[in-house]
Amino acid sequence: MCSYTEIMEKKYHPFETEKKIQAFWDTNAVYAPEHNPGPLWSIDTPPPTVSGALHIGHVFSYTHTDIIARYQRMSGFSVFYPHGFDDNGLATERFVEKKCGVRAHELGRTEFINLCLKETQQTEHHFEQLWRRLGFSMDWRKSYTTIGKSVRALSQGSFIELYRKGFIYRKEEPALFCTTCYTSVAQAELDDKEVESVFNEIIFKTADGVELVVATTRPELLSSCVALLYHPDDTRYQKYAGTKALVPLFDYEVPIIADEEVIPDKGTGLVMCCTFGDTTDIEWFKKHSFTYCESIGRDGRMTERAGFLKGKKVADARKAIIEVLKEKGHLKNQRPIKHMVNTHERCKKEIEYIALPQWFLSLLPYKDTFISLADTISWYPAFMKSRYINWVENISWDWCLSRQRFYGIPFPVWYCAECLAVILPEESQLPVDPQEEKPPVTSCQKCGCGDIIPDTDVMDTWNTSSLTPYICRELYDGDPSTFIPMNMRPQAHDIIRTWAFYTIVKTWMHDKAIPWKDVVISGHVLTPEGSKISKSRANSPLVPENLLKMYPADVVRYWTASGSLGADIAFSETQLKLGQRLMIKLWNAFRFINEHTSEYLNEPLQKPVKGAVNQWILGRSSEAFERYKKYFDAFEYHHALDVVERFFWHDFCDNYLELIKDQLFNPDKYDPVEVKSMRMTLDHVGICILQWFAPFMPYITEVLYQAIYTDTYQPLSVHQTRFADIQVEYEYHEVKSLMEDLLTVVSVVRKLKSDHKLSLSVPISELVIASTREGKVEQVHHELASQEALIKGVCKAAAIEYTIALPGQKSSLELVGDAYRAIVIL
Repeated sequence: MCSYTEIMEKKYHPFETEKKIQAFWDTNAVYAPEHNPGPLWSIDTPPPTVSGALHIGHVFSYTHTDIIARYQRMSGFSVFYPHGFDDNGLATERFVEKKCGVRAHELGRTEFINLCLKETQQTEHHFEQLWRRLGFSMDWRKSYTTIGKSVRALSQGSFIELYRKGFIYRKEEPALFCTTCYTSVAQAELDDKEVESVFNEIIFKTADGVELVVATTRPELLSSCVALLYHPDDTRYQKYAGTKALVPLFDYEVPIIADEEVIPDKGTGLVMCCTFGDTTDIEWFKKHSFTYCESIGRDGRMTERAGFLKGKKVADARKAIIEVLKEKGHLKNQRPIKHMVNTHERCKKEIEYIALPQWFLSLLPYKDTFISLADTISWYPAFMKSRYINWVENISWDWCLSRQRFYGIPFPVWYCAECLAVILPEESQLPVDPQEEKPPVTSCQKCGCGDIIPDTDVMDTWNTSSLTPYICRELYDGDPSTFIPMNMRPQAHDIIRTWAFYTIVKTWMHDKAIPWKDVVISGHVLTPEGSKISKSRANSPLVPENLLKMYPADVVRYWTASGSLGADIAFSETQLKLGQRLMIKLWNAFRFINEHTSEYLNEPLQKPVKGAVNQWILGRSSEAFERYKKYFDAFEYHHALDVVERFFWHDFCDNYLELIKDQLFNPDKYDPVEVKSMRMTLDHVGICILQWFAPFMPYITEVLYQAIYTDTYQPLSVHQTRFADIQVEYEYHEVKSLMEDLLTVVSVVRKLKSDHKLSLSVPISELVIASTREGKVEQVHHELASQEALIKGVCKAAAIEYTIALPGQKSSLELVGDAYRAIVIL
């Protein structure tokens, strides 16, 4: 790839090197499954929504997935790691509208769809380039877009299958509707928001003129009032049962009826049911078979039904009607309150409730099944399963699939204009656009009518995203019958209620199966103030492109790996600087390794290893790898990183390299067999360290592997090496006690010199090792005598003496004449 002289310069140049490494990976298809054979390990990677620029939160969570993918590949699996883009929904529409300064309904369906296709292609290319810079090991040959032809066919085929199975139905039904986005939405797309409002006490009158007071926050819906309700035990209103009341300003009568859902001590205990002010209104509407009276249109303006309020936006209509109510003497009192309202997560505007014919997927009858399915999937961290269960338990609506937008996957449906019979295409005809293509029949088979009309809605984008395991299966080259369940679904915790839930639902409905074995949940990146960084906010301290100009990709990846599984994390430049420090230390340490191991590159580690220090570092390496593997297998990548960092900084750099330096620079003072064993140990532990860091910091580990290890190990890339081929189990209990004493001696001497502000290279005329172990001076002497040459070399000691420590004696360094004498208490 690059010559030794180019790579092992004194200083590492990451920005220039990253481009070379990317080209090397691409040219050699390093991550292609065919170059990494083994059992299948598949990842259902989140397709990012094409709705603007990627932010630092995307970098955070998507890097976690790549870290895990790299670990699994080096663990011997053939990792199937495709990538997609979610580009068929409302979020993309709003992005294009904002970017291009247009409105979909004003531009027209066909022209707007073409504009969306153009803009999404440009944005997706930008996304891919960013992912490549971050070193993601995806197989870019296995990519998809949710608006792509094959995915449209798959999504429409799923709709037809579930319709025929009876899971999907069409009905004119009150629906959650966003008048800002001009579309219905699902319950999972709602956020709760506390707002300030006013309880308005409005005077109704019975037929004989008795005043009845109703408290409401939505007086603009008076024209949609269909009944007044009270609790059947409320003695104040029992006498009005079966009578009627006159609606003020609109002068029509509504019935007064009892209902157990009314809260007697809320407001006046008498409530009006309007179609529709909230979900309770909808429940009453269905329960009592009230007439639907629409006062708010899909455009968010008052309808003709609202009389003098016609054409006004809801907020303006509310103000206007309150003034008229005051003027006419119908407003008794007003009281400020705070209450929760539903808002659309996309635009943050309040939701309305409008009845219109829509497609629904049944959820409510199967809630117990969906909860039980959660127990057959492993959740990481485990407590995230409770979030899923809490969501399912609180679902109160079937999933509304219909969206009144242009850009998306159309319902593959036509209708008979006369009898409304549903007409579906054959599977071979998919994908279809009913508004652009002729229906599969010329007349209705049910009634013979020749007037066939298309469905004009598109599907909720989650209706397609929930099929990602099936989309991935179509990209997979192996046996599709064994593909589902996939191995891992990585995702953020905020879309458990949508992506995780809907995918579980659809996979069960299609195949009575679970979509994946493991769900791995990441957190969000927070601002210093503690709020979530997202595309909808302008509070990101650094956009990814700028971050990658300031810091190498390996450093950014290091920061992401410091976040705990499932936990939110504050953006930290301090952590980035620690990553920078680690990268430099790796470069310097491996330059040192290369200088002293090059002549042994073609020889594998030979057992038994000579030298206590070598046995110790191999044993510590073996212990570290076991912990590393244990954490990674539980997806605790941040703990795995902590293990390898501690080993690298403390055991390897601070101790091992310092202990063997004298052997490296003065080999003639030592047993040549032990020196050779030391060099081979140094070489071996080095490749182990590179393997451990490779999932986290793929660029520098690749560079170092190419510079030092390609002549020893056959794989073309460090990322194609396997742990099982390199990591060794090594016991060191026979030298454990000795090494504890040796490290203590060296550590104390270092500290003594440091405390006296002396260089570590300052010589010591005599090193006294004083034992507190009564009667065991000879044992200490015997053990450490075998390491005297090493101790003298590390401590720069001319002579070593062994003695018994005096009571209360402490380690010390004293100047005796022109030389230093050190006493170390063991």
